Order: sequence, then structure tokens, then C-alpha cells
Amino acid sequence: MTDHPPYAMCHAVREAYARGEEDEAMLPLVLARPDGRPLGRMAPGDYVILYNIRGEREVEICRALTEPDFAEFTPHGGFGLNLATMIEYSPRLPARVAFPPLERLQDTLCGVASAHGLRIAKIVESEKAIHVNYFLNGKRAEAFATEERIVIESARDVQHFDARPEMSVREVADATIAKLRDPSVDLIIANFANIDVVGHIENRAAILKALEAVDEQVGRVVQAARGEGVVALVTADHGTVEKWLYPEGAIDTGHTDSPVPLAIAGAPGPLPDGGALTDVAPTALALLGLEKPSAMTGRALLPGLPDDARRRVLLLIVDGWAIQPPGPGNLVSQASTPHLDALLRDNPSTTLAAAGEAVGMPLGTVGNSEAGHLHLGAGRVVPSDRLRIAEAIADGSYLTNEAFVWAAEGAKRDGTRLHLLGIISFYSSHGSIDYLYQLLELCRRRGVPEVYVHGMLGRRGERPEAGAAYIGDVEAECERLGVGRVVSVIGRHWALDREEHWDRVQKAYGMLVFGEGRLVPPRE
Repeated sequence: MTDHPPYAMCHAVREAYARGEEDEAMLPLVLARPDGRPLGRMAPGDYVILYNIRGEREVEICRALTEPDFAEFTPHGGFGLNLATMIEYSPRLPARVAFPPLERLQDTLCGVASAHGLRIAKIVESEKAIHVNYFLNGKRAEAFATEERIVIESARDVQHFDARPEMSVREVADATIAKLRDPSVDLIIANFANIDVVGHIENRAAILKALEAVDEQVGRVVQAARGEGVVALVTADHGTVEKWLYPEGAIDTGHTDSPVPLAIAGAPGPLPDGGALTDVAPTALALLGLEKPSAMTGRALLPGLPDDARRRVLLLIVDGWAIQPPGPGNLVSQASTPHLDALLRDNPSTTLAAAGEAVGMPLGTVGNSEAGHLHLGAGRVVPSDRLRIAEAIADGSYLTNEAFVWAAEGAKRDGTRLHLLGIISFYSSHGSIDYLYQLLELCRRRGVPEVYVHGMLGRRGERPEAGAAYIGDVEAECERLGVGRVVSVIGRHWALDREEHWDRVQKAYGMLVFGEGRLVPPRE
């Protein structure tokens, strides 16, 4: 990030900060023409490249932009945009995909258990349902034959969960305990979402309440598992609030590269020092009395169990819980967590790598919920989309990618506009500003005449007010290349939803299509 002249959209974002707005929930800003009309709106026949990765939060805005009979809100354009996406967000979307799935993973934890006729119950609140039901199954949307999915509704009457940091954790725990008491269920998988979800919000008091709410329910669930003779594997998918401060003291609301704990209650130890998320599935299968498939390269952390040692198993994912030494930036160490403390102290425990190459990500990068759940279920390292994209940028094939070229050449041939839509961040679980820079270079090389950038801002993992600097960087790059213009900016809270909060999606849609938002005069 660098200092720039007062570009229009960069200046508008700074003005939004002065009004008390922040990146994540920033209300839409729309660049105006000199005559006051919005510039660069999406219209019939235009081409759009949505360059985000992950995908589960991108589906709703894509549906709104492409489905002719879309009826979740009105008014709606009802037109056909030509859409290209970075990865496959949903096989049902009418989109060219730049980096399609390499393969569907076979022999995942739930796939193996189901193939052997074991009953599986998954319990999760809706805020994290996609991770437990899709990513943990190897990006498989359909439930396995013996798999039951129980989704507890997350609160819908709050804009941000710091207003209700306990979320629905008690209800998830209640449903988990009910399944523990059902002897016909062999494998129970539950997710407590609070630490991750609330940890992305700059509210220390709320995070401490979230930690303590989770701690209480972990205690209840583990006690119930013991009472039913169920072995409890308690772990996490990645870290968040154990490194809540940057070195200079600014708040870091993003994910981390910390190791996560694994405690096993109800089985003999000890556990080896260190492991990775890929070891969880083989360990669970060993406890269930099943051999791990050859595709799983992770190791069972409880080797040498007798053949008759088949147990019922609980896999409890304490989302966002990780390990760091106590200190002012470690909110886990500052909360009252007697049950989590006792779990690690009184049971076989170790730590697991949950970031970087251990979860198929580039070296030195942080973990996230998608990669974490994917590797918990896969039992092997799965190369991430981010890694594939980084390699394509490095070898130059990104600039000749068929889907991107289709959109660029189509807009040039048809005399329409090309819109580049996505996250504007140095490093987000949804993508990188480098993806956008490469697309702008592609447009320059191919001489696309009308290119418009629509940016989404997010605070997670970024320093305060970083969004304005990034927008300024993009405006400077457009000026340097002589192609493109930033015409819209909005907080990712509105544009990236996954629970059918259609009022939020409508705000983003209205900005993109109708130019609804605060109009920003051009600055020449």
C-alpha cells in the first residue's frame, strides 16, 4: 500500500471512515459521471469476471445477476450477463470457470464411514453449515447414504454477531448431546462457530463472551460423551483470536497461522508431539474400527488399538480455536475457559498444523475454515485453488486462461463492457488484489475498451482503514496501465452472503446494476 493523489474512490472511502463506517459493512459508493449519472453499471450483454475464490458466499450475488426468473427481491433486471468465475461456485451457475475442480475427492472420513454402514450425525449452526456439510465431505454437496444433517438456525435478527456472541452454541450442544445418547449413531460431528465468527469483529468484550460460551458447552458435551462411552476428538480448523494484535498493537481480525489443539477424551494416550489436520480423519477411523483408505496420507495418532476397540466417536470442531503463549494479543488466554483448559490438561493432547502447506496453501499463509474442514475430512493434503492460481500467475498461464480470454474478447467483439468484480485485499480467504492486477494486465494486452472495477472491502486480516489504501492502489494501477476504472465499492458484508439474507444481496445488486448508493463525483 502506498500514498496516492486523491483519487475519487479512495477519497470517498476515507470520507466513509470519517462518517463512522468501516470496511466490512461499508455502504455502497458509486462513481458518477460529470452529469451526475452513475458510471459503469452492469447491463444486458455485458461480461463479468468474478475473481473471488472460496465460492460459498459468492453464489447468491451470482444467482441475482444471472437467473432470468430470479424472484428473491425486486426490482430485478432479468437480463443475461455473461459470467466467468475464478473457481466453480456452484455447478448450477451459468458461468465459464477459470479454474474448475480437478476431481471430486473420494474416501473422505464420512464417505468411508458411510460405505461401512455406520450412522453419521452432523450438527452445526447455519453460519457454518457449508463447512461441515460440504467442505468436510470433500466438496460434496449431497449427504452420504447414512449421514444425517442437523442445521440449527443462526440468529437473523442481528446485523453482526457481537450483539449475540453466544450465537446458537447451546442449541448445537443440546442437539449433539441428544445424538450422543442415541447408541445407533456411530460418528457425531459438531461445530461450535463462535470463536471464529465473533473473532472477525473488532469487539474484545464480545469475543471473550464468545469464548466463555463455547467453553461452557464444550464442558457439557465432553461430559455427555464420557457418560455414553463415546471417544471425543476435540480440535479446530484454524486460529483467530489467539493472535488478535499486530506487533505494533493494531487489531488483527483475520485468521492466523497458529497450530490448533487436539485433545482426545476417552481413549488412551499419549499422543505424538505435533501433527496436522490431515491426521484427524485417520485417527477417527481407527477409533471406529475402520482401516484408513490408501488415499489418506495422514496418520492415525492412536496406533496399535486392539481389533475389538471399535468405539463411537465424536468429532467436535471448536471453530477458530488455536494455541499461542499467553499475552495481550491472545484473547483465548484472557478468557475464563476452565473446561477447555481441563480438556487439554487431563487428556491426551497435541497440536496440529492448520495453515500453509499443511492444508494445501502457499508456504507461510494463514488457515481458513474452508481448507480446515476440507483437510479434517480428507485425511490428505489437497492443493488449494489459491495455490493453483499462484502457480498460473507465476508461469504466465493466468493471462491466457480460456475463461478470462472469453470474457475479454467477448466484450471487445460485442462492443459491451467488461466488469471485474471481487475482493480488494492483500490477502483474504476470498482472494487477492494480485488477481485483479493480472486481469487488468490481460485487458491491456487485449485492448478491451471499457473495463470497470467493482470492489468489495473486508476488514478481516487487514489493518484498520486498509481498504482506502487498496482502492487507491487499484486506481493508480488503472492509471498506469491505461485501462479500467474503479466505479463501485461496497463492504463484503452486503455482497458476500450465504444464508439468504436477500436484503443484503439486494444492496450489492442495486449498486452494480442500478447505481444505487452514495454518488461520488469524479476527481480529475
